[in-house]
Amino acid sequence: MEIHQLRYFVAVAETGNFTRAAERCNVSQPSLSQQIINLESELGHKLFHRLGRKAVLTESGELFIGRARRVLHEVEAATREIKDAPTLERRITVGAIPTVMPHLMTAIIGQALQKHPDLIIHAREDFRPALVKSVLEGDLDMALVSMPVTDTRIAVEALFTEPLLLAVSKTHPLATQPTVSGDDLRNETFALLGHSSALAAKIQGFCGAHDFEPMIGYRCSQIATVKSFVAMGLGISILPQLSRVSVDDSRIVYRHLSGRAPTREIALIRHPQRYQSRGASLFLETLRESIKPLAADGV
Repeated sequence: MEIHQLRYFVAVAETGNFTRAAERCNVSQPSLSQQIINLESELGHKLFHRLGRKAVLTESGELFIGRARRVLHEVEAATREIKDAPTLERRITVGAIPTVMPHLMTAIIGQALQKHPDLIIHAREDFRPALVKSVLEGDLDMALVSMPVTDTRIAVEALFTEPLLLAVSKTHPLATQPTVSGDDLRNETFALLGHSSALAAKIQGFCGAHDFEPMIGYRCSQIATVKSFVAMGLGISILPQLSRVSVDDSRIVYRHLSGRAPTREIALIRHPQRYQSRGASLFLETLRESIKPLAADGV
């Protein structure tokens, strides 16, 4: 059963004539008649008495007309609601992992709102598995995460690669050491993000490549907490270059690791079948423009 069949049926019922109903619906009379026949066949009941040029509702038609009108009313009301809603094409929900949200995504959101004040942007900070799940389920328009993302149902757009830096307190012996390798970290206490963090997994993989398991003294949910432990000299960490800010310079020393230094790749993920609204398109333009320097410089 299709909406246009209901419209044709109601038109015939109200005009009492197939020809006048066809004129009202801007279709040919044979086409309208055939659709009414198809509808009657699907319902298993005749809807009209054909009395020459006059069409009169049967008992089944009388029973059906009220519901048909209600269905058409609801469809028309929904159409008007969507067309009249001022925020539908402007609303967007984005996500980012904890090591990207405060250091990159917030700035991009600010730039997008400055360029397009009519946008309505909601943001969610979470770890990669949760963000991937939300993109798949349609709760997020897009998200910034670290690679890898292996789910083939996700569209992945690589954005930039950044180094991971050793972070130690200014009083730590490694702060003045000319070069620092992965082996130099073997007996150190680490402050890391939680088990769900891709960064923590990356650090453990780096340590594993140097044949040791990191001694984790502090598990944190935020980069700011990791930095607090590092600044107090209670532990060391390996942090994304993106998370380094000017206020850190008074309390934390960042060093590049020698040899095969760890890096991470940041990517944009979206559901390939999700409708891209005007708001999402405008936000994507701002995002891609914002990360161009990062992509060019490798952060």
